[in-house]
Amino acid sequence: MSGGPAERGRRLEPDVRREQILAVAVRLFGERPYAEVSTTDIAEAAGVARGLINHYFGTKRGLFVEAVRVLVTIPAVAVEQLPEGDLATRVDASVAWFLDVVSRHSRSWLAAVDGGGVGRDPDIERVLREADDIAADSILVAVGLAGDHGHRDELRAMTRAYCGLAKATAREWLERGVLNRAQVHILLSTTLVTLVERVFRTLGGRP
Repeated sequence: MSGGPAERGRRLEPDVRREQILAVAVRLFGERPYAEVSTTDIAEAAGVARGLINHYFGTKRGLFVEAVRVLVTIPAVAVEQLPEGDLATRVDASVAWFLDVVSRHSRSWLAAVDGGGVGRDPDIERVLREADDIAADSILVAVGLAGDHGHRDELRAMTRAYCGLAKATAREWLERGVLNRAQVHILLSTTLVTLVERVFRTLGGRP
């Protein structure tokens, strides 16, 4: 995740350097509360000058907002790479992808969905809302209902509610240790298939 001393001073493309800083920030903000992470800490861990953080992100807060965005937003490529197949196959792959991501960055992800411990920050809340909307749209694509424009608002609302369940269930696994991964996978995949087949269908959608 970090650049480290070996990479200090190396000439990297701007996008690569920016992603390097962001990856280090994601890790450090997951390990320590926001107030305990400085831009100096991030710069040293990434092997860059502190001025580059200001150049790419403006302030520590700006970098933190981007780190939260990275952790909670589903990238388009995740949906594009889902396997062809029936509803159960695509749901199973979608849930597996989600669990892979949140387990790989568990501490950082848990901190991000909590807003990073910075209170009711309007920018963080906006990022979290946008991430929920993107997740809802991604799920509707995955289950074949993105084209149901006549019931778009209701479908997105129901899917956002499912996203809330997914986050709460992941907490039971990662934070509380009550459930294991297999149990979380079964719960989330079975629930989503049931929603599509027995709830979304009542709105005129077709899986």
